[in-house]
Amino acid sequence: MKATAQAYPIQGLIKYHGLRNAEYNIPYHDSISVCTAPSKTRTTVEFGYRSDSCLVNGTEIDNEGYERTTTVLDRIRNLAGIDTSARVVSKNTFESNVGLGASASAFAALTLAAATAAKLNLSRKELSAVARRGATSAARSITGGFSHLRSDQYDKNCVAEPIANSFDEDIRIVVGVISQYKKTSRAHRETPQSHLFGGRLAYIHSALVEMREAIQNGNFESVFALAEQDSLSLLAVTMTGPEGWIYWQPETLSLLSLARRLRENGIPVFFSSDTGATAYLNTTTEYADKVASEVEALGIESRIWKVGGGAEIVDDHLF
Repeated sequence: MKATAQAYPIQGLIKYHGLRNAEYNIPYHDSISVCTAPSKTRTTVEFGYRSDSCLVNGTEIDNEGYERTTTVLDRIRNLAGIDTSARVVSKNTFESNVGLGASASAFAALTLAAATAAKLNLSRKELSAVARRGATSAARSITGGFSHLRSDQYDKNCVAEPIANSFDEDIRIVVGVISQYKKTSRAHRETPQSHLFGGRLAYIHSALVEMREAIQNGNFESVFALAEQDSLSLLAVTMTGPEGWIYWQPETLSLLSLARRLRENGIPVFFSSDTGATAYLNTTTEYADKVASEVEALGIESRIWKVGGGAEIVDDHLF
């Protein structure tokens, strides 16, 4: 059977780096994110082949991507009791490896499409646990919207859950695209060796509580002020690991300065970034065009996105 799914990438709000169980992609602590749309990944999976193959945007994936893909497929095959290989074809409507959460949507779409093609009837929690095997953040892309990944020493309990809210329709995410290639896996390996990592672990639990409460209360300013603060905290630990990875570029700092300048002038906008130079300027519908024009004035490409939903099955197959 063939199946196709689509999923939206994530913007990390309270982010994670470092895995206490690298085999199962279980992080040291919880994380919270929001899906971004209309950016999306669409993936078609069909079992019944002699060997696994995977094309992304018309190109065969690299060795690391292939290993992560087969990890997810093997889990699906094990659950379904099937022993054939799969053909996987995937397309993104946005760039990969620039800090836009592409691995989240990639492995969420892969998981849902593969599970459906294998005729499995998995719950969202079960799907998120499988997707996490490919990329930890994919667990949150499965559930969509604002989602909370709860870390746990046991594989089946490390799953994502949505966070109910009343303000997502008014949120606009202005993306400042800075196409500087990066590999997030490097940060996961090295961040725990930073001398600041212990301080981040001490801070993270109260930040998670504050973030959940702010989302549930629809407090835009608190949600995205916390996200801005957490972006700075994450940068501090990544840049103080053994290799001193600094993912930001001068343009990234320009976007941070822009957000602060616009706030001083009464415009509600907050900076955020994941691992990479690209940044998000989170604002509301009323001010999105103004913020985007200010980003363009810096010579940086801008896009206006909104909050995306969870992974879903679609009929438009890629082969």
